Amino acid sequence: MSGSISRRGLLRRSAATATALGTASCAGDRAPATAGNPEQVYLRLGIKPVINGIGTVTNLGGSIMPREVVEAMVAASKRFVPFRALQEKAGDHIAKLIGVPAAMISCGAASAITCGTAAAVTAGDSEKLRALPDTSGMKSEIIQQRAHRSGYEAQMWLVGAKIVWVDTRDELDKAINKNTAMMFFLNKADPLGEIDRTEWIEVARANGVPPMNDAAADIPPPERLRTYVEEGFDMVIFSGGKGMLGPQGSGLLLGRPDLIEAARKAISPFGGIGRGMKVGKEEIIGLVAAVERYLKVDHQAERRHLDDRAERVMGVLGQVAGLSCEKHVPEIANHVPHVAVAWTESALGITSHEAVSKLLAGDPPVAVSRTGEGQLRISMWMLEPGQDSILAEHIKALFA
Repeated sequence: MSGSISRRGLLRRSAATATALGTASCAGDRAPATAGNPEQVYLRLGIKPVINGIGTVTNLGGSIMPREVVEAMVAASKRFVPFRALQEKAGDHIAKLIGVPAAMISCGAASAITCGTAAAVTAGDSEKLRALPDTSGMKSEIIQQRAHRSGYEAQMWLVGAKIVWVDTRDELDKAINKNTAMMFFLNKADPLGEIDRTEWIEVARANGVPPMNDAAADIPPPERLRTYVEEGFDMVIFSGGKGMLGPQGSGLLLGRPDLIEAARKAISPFGGIGRGMKVGKEEIIGLVAAVERYLKVDHQAERRHLDDRAERVMGVLGQVAGLSCEKHVPEIANHVPHVAVAWTESALGITSHEAVSKLLAGDPPVAVSRTGEGQLRISMWMLEPGQDSILAEHIKALFA
């Protein structure tokens, strides 16, 4: 018919238009000249990059991802995949690498707490999952030691759970009832509570209650990725963006297969309580690459490298009269070399609060931890090459 457009002609015109738009978009969306400069991408926003002497903390961005992780994430960004299958296959792969029954990638360690709690409360029942945070008719009590209070309780309250606080073994025995859904253990607080990890597991096992262990920052050593599961915890949590040097917005929930499967139903792309905890395909593939790398790293060589950094820092700070320093390696979380610095504030005329503030206001800004009056702690872990010397000289200058 005269004036009509054939289907073939329409397709040709559409393809030509798409090509033209694509070309124009590529020409108009060229990356800024600062895109490859790690300083300028922040400086152009008015933010100075910080020398990180605190460690793998969220408020400084976690960690610096290695090349293998970044390249895996870039590659993942260029294709589409069925997301539920990706979550399942990636979890199965990581579980096999680590040597645990099952694994799930979460949107950070806090997300793993929520999804794991949802799994314990609902036992994977889809209707119950959709009802959360309404826990009517469900087991909804979580037992936790007061000494393990950390601020992460909100991740359990989000599910609609109630936390039952205990201090002693007798209180723990009395707290367990037919409404107990889970027993939560904060691994870094193990020395603080009256009930240790072994006893906590024993009580949970004897009563058929799943125990969860939040061990977010508790690697190295790498063996801990599986030992807490082997000890008897049904769910164990690690941050993906701390010791594993994976994406900051990723985490791992490891443990009992039925609970891990239930937790997968509680996170995006499913609806409900975990929909907002979206972990993208890039983060999933990035964490897979991070775990693969982490399990191959020569951790002894890495430890020697960190010890050398600590010695250099102590060598500089040891020149300051009235300042003492020693190497400190935390037993549980962040089990890597730190330098502990101490002085008498009245004698040297500067408080630890002032020291932290002045270092952070310097050029470049230096971030360290204050651990008490006249006390600082400096982590060697996240320093880039050469930054140990810069950091040490800045601290030395404070007392000059």
